[in-house]
Amino acid sequence: MNKTLISTTVAIPLVLFTAIASLSMQPAHAGKDDQIEARALLQRGEILPLGRILQIVQERVPGDIIEVELDLSDKHGWEYEVKVLATTGRVLDVDVNARTGEIRKIEDD
Repeated sequence: MNKTLISTTVAIPLVLFTAIASLSMQPAHAGKDDQIEARALLQRGEILPLGRILQIVQERVPGDIIEVELDLSDKHGWEYEVKVLATTGRVLDVDVNARTGEIRKIEDD
């Protein structure tokens, strides 16, 4: 499959799995503990739901979302890192404050 032609239908389930299953502060494996931690963060109101984050990103950066990670930054706290295949054909990394939904940075991948 051509990576630049990932449809939204394929991207959204991939995004949901990736966001819930991976917390990159730990080694490259995404374990059950990561999923439990992500759910707990959401229930405590420490992060916004993924659906809201995707909506915010799509308003600023139209295109296909191809990857999402939830990371803990020493400097910025919890952040969603969203990779978007923009309508221009460029792949952009969008960093979003997980608690507020504020877009902190948009840059080329």
